[in-house]
Amino acid sequence: MTAPVKLKDLIEGLEFLTEEGSSSLNTTTGEVVYVTTEELQAAEEEQPLEDFPEWQHDALRIARDIVETDHYLPLPDRFEINEYHIMERFCLSVDDDDLRDDLCAVIRGRGAFRRFKDRVQVYGIAEAWYRYRDATLREIAMAWCEAHGMPYTA
Repeated sequence: MTAPVKLKDLIEGLEFLTEEGSSSLNTTTGEVVYVTTEELQAAEEEQPLEDFPEWQHDALRIARDIVETDHYLPLPDRFEINEYHIMERFCLSVDDDDLRDDLCAVIRGRGAFRRFKDRVQVYGIAEAWYRYRDATLREIAMAWCEAHGMPYTA
């Protein structure tokens, strides 16, 4: 039996992606979990819990469950989500020609994310950016659920 997943939980899992870890959906419970690469590696190598600090034990147990069962589906990783592309599409969606041109220019090259976030603050459109990003992540989450036959709730 596949438990329905809350889109809000999926979106949080997508927002939390880093180079150091990944999010997965427990298809039995509908829970979205995050584990680090270190924790997954420890689970794969069957390292004892005692080798790790107590605060990490729950995550290690989840990592073991991920490795040992087929109850988990990995969420799209940060490369599949491509936040740069989301940012670029937002820039292109801006109606004001000068503002759009400036935003498109600041996202080129190294440091693009920082410059973009600074600029949307200066222009007073940060809320619009976050609404756009949230809506896009919601679309990604719904498409992912549909592609995997996962029931979801708002």
